[in-house]
Amino acid sequence: IVSSGVNKQKVVLIPNGCDLNIFANKNDAFENVQKNRLNGINDSNLVAVYAGTHGFANGLDAVLDTAVVLKNRDRRDIKLVLIGQGKLKPSLELRAKNLGLHNIIFHKPVNKEALVKIMSESDVGMQLLANIPCFYYGTSPNKFFDYISSGLPVLNNYPGWLAGLIDEYDCGFTVPPDDPEAFADALEQAADNRDALRLKGCNARDLAVSEFDREKLSHTWVCVLEGLLEKSKSI
Repeated sequence: IVSSGVNKQKVVLIPNGCDLNIFANKNDAFENVQKNRLNGINDSNLVAVYAGTHGFANGLDAVLDTAVVLKNRDRRDIKLVLIGQGKLKPSLELRAKNLGLHNIIFHKPVNKEALVKIMSESDVGMQLLANIPCFYYGTSPNKFFDYISSGLPVLNNYPGWLAGLIDEYDCGFTVPPDDPEAFADALEQAADNRDALRLKGCNARDLAVSEFDREKLSHTWVCVLEGLLEKSKSI
């Protein structure tokens, strides 16, 4: 809007928000978390989770490509969990089976309560999109806000405002699109440096609280509307 010539003083941005009441901060009791993890996962594993649609826009073949790299590096301790449904899920499952990728777990869609539990038992949230330039600054994915609400470091695989935010607040990892080697490097870094990973998770939660608290954003929105109403009465 501003780039089209509108005075920026007339623009108020209310971004997507974080529901801090639903998603518990896993870092509040990080050392004492008892993980009741999915089949094929144990407490020593690093778990990277994706929760969302399995469609063309989501580019989930990037996860399978990365799983191949991790398999070739014999990193059996890193597990990739894909939660959700979508048009491409059957083909993704078939490809994983044909490649013998036992480091990927496909999980059915879950309700919010179950998602909160899975998030608390995970270590990294994967923010993924297909490498399409209009996505770089033209999307605001809900899952990113769920991840940081949960205190999960975010692994992002495309450029844009989210990547900039992650780098600025040191709340995860950013890797180039279509680069499974770099994607695998980031997961290995997360698995091998748990103290640093914990700090990134704390930074993620701090970002959620300071910038994206849904209650604060709602209050801002109400104040904007009330201000406009008062201005209209004076005209």
